[in-house]
Amino acid sequence: MTAVAAGRPASPARADDLQVAGMAPLSTVDWPGRLAATVFCQGCPWDCSYCHNPTLIPPRTPGTLPWQDVLAFLRRRRRLLDAVVLSGGEATRQAALLPAAREVRALGFAVGLHTAGPYPRRLEAVLGDVDWVGLDLKALPEDYDDVVRRPGAGHLAWECLDLLVASGVDHEVRTTVAPGSPAVRHAVEIARRARDAGARAFALQVVRTEGTREEFTHAHAAADQRAWQQEVATLDDQVRALDLDRYDLRPA
Repeated sequence: MTAVAAGRPASPARADDLQVAGMAPLSTVDWPGRLAATVFCQGCPWDCSYCHNPTLIPPRTPGTLPWQDVLAFLRRRRRLLDAVVLSGGEATRQAALLPAAREVRALGFAVGLHTAGPYPRRLEAVLGDVDWVGLDLKALPEDYDDVVRRPGAGHLAWECLDLLVASGVDHEVRTTVAPGSPAVRHAVEIARRARDAGARAFALQVVRTEGTREEFTHAHAAADQRAWQQEVATLDDQVRALDLDRYDLRPA
């Protein structure tokens, strides 16, 4: 009989339990305006065709970098880095995210979080221990299942947006566009709804093929690149016209 079955509570998650797939020692793009180290967490419940880290999707793949090694690196980088970004995969998949974020903060770093929003309650629990969140809105709610290739996903990320805005934590909403994707057809409406929900910043990200699966790379290469560039330029103009507080176009 397990401890839980016997009526004893499960042990709380420990930062050391975080499945870390790797770390970028220095990034200037994962948190705009900050010099950050980025920690990549293993596992994601979604399966986007354009994912540029597909090896991070399987949740049962063990971590390759012990959390204590991450902390040792960060101790050596005090006063050289501004922040640490916890990314994925999907960082909120792991209960160990919260104690890990607290340990990073205890070292004196600001804590950023990248999330696609599949776990609203997990996000809500960690918002008091992060300083900034980058939230991916992949589509309108009615198109989500086609993008993430999992049923019943449509409301989750948009619920996370509401939680994020209500929390007051600084943030950026990002939408990635790829040729022929639902996000391309509805990017302006996604930006409009995000603005109306209270999002402080929005970024339109043009998909990168680096690291993506072979079938996506081939499909992207087969697209009319001149027409695609014009489509992105048109979307950029239309999103800018929404007069968002902060807006950025991130080309491939």
